[in-house]
Amino acid sequence: MVAIGIDLGGTKIETQIFDENWDIVEKCRVSTPKTYADLVRALADQINWARAGVGDIPVGIGAAGLIDQNGCALTANLPATGHPIEADLASLVGGPVSYLNDCRTFTMSEAIFGAGRGYHSVVGLILGTGVGGGIAINSKLLSDPRSLGGEVGHIAAPANVIFAHNLEILPCGCGRSGCYESYVSGPGLSRICKAITGRDLSPQDIAAAYHSDPGVEKSWMIWCEIVAELLISISFSVDPDAVIIGGGLSKIAGIDQFITQAFIRRSLPGFRIPDIKIAQGGDSSGGRGAAFAAWQQNRDEENGVIAHEPHLKKWGQTVEN
Repeated sequence: MVAIGIDLGGTKIETQIFDENWDIVEKCRVSTPKTYADLVRALADQINWARAGVGDIPVGIGAAGLIDQNGCALTANLPATGHPIEADLASLVGGPVSYLNDCRTFTMSEAIFGAGRGYHSVVGLILGTGVGGGIAINSKLLSDPRSLGGEVGHIAAPANVIFAHNLEILPCGCGRSGCYESYVSGPGLSRICKAITGRDLSPQDIAAAYHSDPGVEKSWMIWCEIVAELLISISFSVDPDAVIIGGGLSKIAGIDQFITQAFIRRSLPGFRIPDIKIAQGGDSSGGRGAAFAAWQQNRDEENGVIAHEPHLKKWGQTVEN
C-alpha cells in the first residue's frame, strides 16, 4: 500500500487505502460529526484504522475549503473554520497529515488517472452543493492544491445572462454577490427553477422532469447556459483540451452533452471547444487525488524539495514506473 486518501464532506467521511496501481483496496465510510472536536477525533480514528493494517504511509484529506496562511481552515459545510485542523490531527495521529482542497485533488486525480488522462490541458469542475475546480497542464496542477487557484465558483456570473432571464443577483456563501456558485450549484439549479416556475424542486426532481415539463425544461436550459458561460470564461484564459465534470450534478444523464451544446451555441464561432466529459473516478476521485498529493509531497520531502514553498512542489507529477 502506498497512501491513504480521505474524502471529507459535509455528510460523510470516506477513507480509502490505495495500492501501487492507485486502486482502492479497502475503504470505510462514517458520518461527518457536527462539532469540531468530534470531527478531528473521527478523522484521527479513520487514519488509525487505515494505518493499523498498512503501516505509517502518507495521508491526504480532500475537503471543501482551504487552509489559510496561518494554518487555519476556511470551510463552508464543515465545523472547522478558524481551527488549525492539520496541526490538531497531527498531534492525535503522531505525524503530518495533508489537508487539501477537494476540487484540486479531483482535478489531479482525473488528469493523471481518469477521464482527463492523455490530454495536455485539463480543467476539473465540481458541480454539487458548491462549485469549484482546478487546472492541470501535462498532468500537473497549475497551482498548489491549498491555494485559491481553481475557485471558479466565486467568479462573478455575467450580468447579461443573469438579467436576460430576470434572475436576481444572489448573495454567495463566500461573502460576495452574484457568484457562479449561486446559480450553477445544486441549490442554484433549484433557485433558477423556483424563479422560472414558482416551484421548489430538487435537482433530482428537475432531472426527472426537464424532458416533459416546459417550465422545468426552460429552467434546465438556462442552467446549462450559465454553466457554458462559466466554461467559456475559463476557456478565454486557459483554452483547455478537456473539461471533466464531477460532483452530484454530474450524475444527471446526458449532462455532458447538454453543456457541450450550450457551449457551442454561446462560444465564438470558428474555434475549437474542449471535450466535456464525466469523471471516471466517481466518488473516489477526490480521495485518490488527495492520497496521491500526500504521497508525492512525502516523496518530494525525502528528495529534498522544500515542502513549505508551494512553487517548488511538483503537484501532480506523473507516476514514475
